[in-house]
Amino acid sequence: MIQNCDHTFAVAPMMDWTDRHFRYLMRLISRRAVLYTEMVTTGAIIHGPRARLLEFDPVEHPVVLQLGGSDPDELAECARIGADWGYDEINLNIGCPSDRVKRGRFGACLMAEPELVRDCVAAMRAAVDIPVTVKCRIGIDDQDSEAGLAHFVETVAAGGCETFIIHARKAWLHGLSPKQNRDVPPLDYDRVYRLKQARPDLNIIINGGIKDVAEAEPHLAHVDGVMLGRAICADPFVLAEVDSRLYGMTALPLDRLAIVRRMLPYIERELARGTRLSAITKHLLNLVQGLPGARSFRRHLSENAVRDGAGPEVVEDALACVEAAREAQSLRGPSAPLSHAISQ
Repeated sequence: MIQNCDHTFAVAPMMDWTDRHFRYLMRLISRRAVLYTEMVTTGAIIHGPRARLLEFDPVEHPVVLQLGGSDPDELAECARIGADWGYDEINLNIGCPSDRVKRGRFGACLMAEPELVRDCVAAMRAAVDIPVTVKCRIGIDDQDSEAGLAHFVETVAAGGCETFIIHARKAWLHGLSPKQNRDVPPLDYDRVYRLKQARPDLNIIINGGIKDVAEAEPHLAHVDGVMLGRAICADPFVLAEVDSRLYGMTALPLDRLAIVRRMLPYIERELARGTRLSAITKHLLNLVQGLPGARSFRRHLSENAVRDGAGPEVVEDALACVEAAREAQSLRGPSAPLSHAISQ
């Protein structure tokens, strides 16, 4: 069932990470955070294994399909496919700085062609009844003036885009790798704030360098929402405070190990479908961050989940490593509480 996306908090689309297994895990921690797919190119959807690329579990709603492309007709076709598949929104990637993406003429390089992006958005909006949004940078290379960002947003908004997710760094398309582009260009949150002040009619979501909910909250005094990415990869439990602190929902006690246990029925279903255990457990490795036995948990999963025929017992054995370490610690003396309130 299609849901409206409240963009107060979102988990960023990340290549090779925000697959359906990761998104299912995220939904066990937060009911309200908006989730995104990895970027999927129009060519892959039109010519590739569509079901494998687009399938998701209904529990993932609200979930957004992020597209990469620059041909208005192809983007319109893929937006229509995504809407028919049940996605809540379609997002156009105008922020990825990789060479492969640049060669395909999509991603951040399209910030130099705002009229084309406008036409792409307009074609997608005409094809679907769900919202079409854009994720971009504050600029690229030497085209990074405040006026340039304002012109880009104004032009694309004329095509029907009402929500912009803005990574508050420019992208160097020449001279920096994609990894360097995530850290080297300085953050400029104030530029995004000023854009929101100039365009109060638009939904402006800020992204880049935000580490947790405590850091996210102050941004909400200036913009409409916050998006986190790598911080959640490093510790998915960052999401545990989202629903209560940002959405005012009632908090329920749930600890990190309980979330791993709640993944077990999903793991059993996926294994029955032929999914390899390691495709799921790679997202669990950092979930036990800070717990006694966390290193043993990660080592056991890393070494055993890749084996042919690996099943849920591998995860259960990894959990036993943490539980044994926790029990040993309790015998030695008081320890910090392991539970955390999350909302539902």
